[in-house]
Amino acid sequence: MSRITRRQSITSLATATAVAALPGSLAGNERTPASSARAMGKFHHSACKWTFSSIPMERLAQSASDIGLESIELLEPDDWPLVRKYHLTCAMAKGTTTIAKGFNRIEHHDGFVASMTDRIKACANAGLPNVICFSGSREGMPDELGLENCAIGVKRIVGVAERMGVTVCMELLNSKVDHPDYMCDHTAWGVELCKRVGSDRFKLLYDIYHMQIMEGDVIRTIRDNHRFIGHYHTAGVPGRHEIDDGQELFYPAIMRAIAETGYSGFIGQEFLSKRDPLTSLRESLRICSV
Repeated sequence: MSRITRRQSITSLATATAVAALPGSLAGNERTPASSARAMGKFHHSACKWTFSSIPMERLAQSASDIGLESIELLEPDDWPLVRKYHLTCAMAKGTTTIAKGFNRIEHHDGFVASMTDRIKACANAGLPNVICFSGSREGMPDELGLENCAIGVKRIVGVAERMGVTVCMELLNSKVDHPDYMCDHTAWGVELCKRVGSDRFKLLYDIYHMQIMEGDVIRTIRDNHRFIGHYHTAGVPGRHEIDDGQELFYPAIMRAIAETGYSGFIGQEFLSKRDPLTSLRESLRICSV
């Protein structure tokens, strides 16, 4: 498989301008000439730390930079300086809620509001654009009550997110295979939550793998709801492996559909590799660079 290299120094002014607009170290004077040429196609590219955990963090950061990624995401604050060392950002920072315990229970709000407020401020200070949050599990709670509770909780943090210029993204996860009982498991529920919160600083993290399992119809769903989506994750179905031709989703068409919506942010690779992970990561960038 051919290696994807970084673009040469003759990259177009438009590409350089797009990279210069990125937050944090990617937009500062510490940016190297090579990093100003990283943007591939219409998107910026990222890898999720946990799915590449077999690679030591520093090697992952260096390899990601060499391959042409601009971010390693789902990082705690302690890891942010390391990725900056390799002129990377963290496109989606870890929040303080968990998949099982999130904003759908009022009794969790005070603790999560305080901790998420601190995390939002830390992201702003580090120049990071997004932070993740979760709904929590149902545990017998009706979906409508969960919506009401999540809206109450998120509204308590969205003001600081607006002031700080950080977007809080609730992830859509499947409750069929990976996360039984998770509440934010359908796009319609997440979109309704976004409408109730009513802020451009609260959006959905649309995980293509998870939503293919739960509801399919990925391209139409993205086209109809893109204004409520702030970030994307990828993986192959079934099995959460590479986004190659061994799984049921055709990612080139999905990426084209995302680009047609005007989205030009980060695509986060979150697959579990069945082969050499860096080889798979290079191939995923090629597939997603539309």
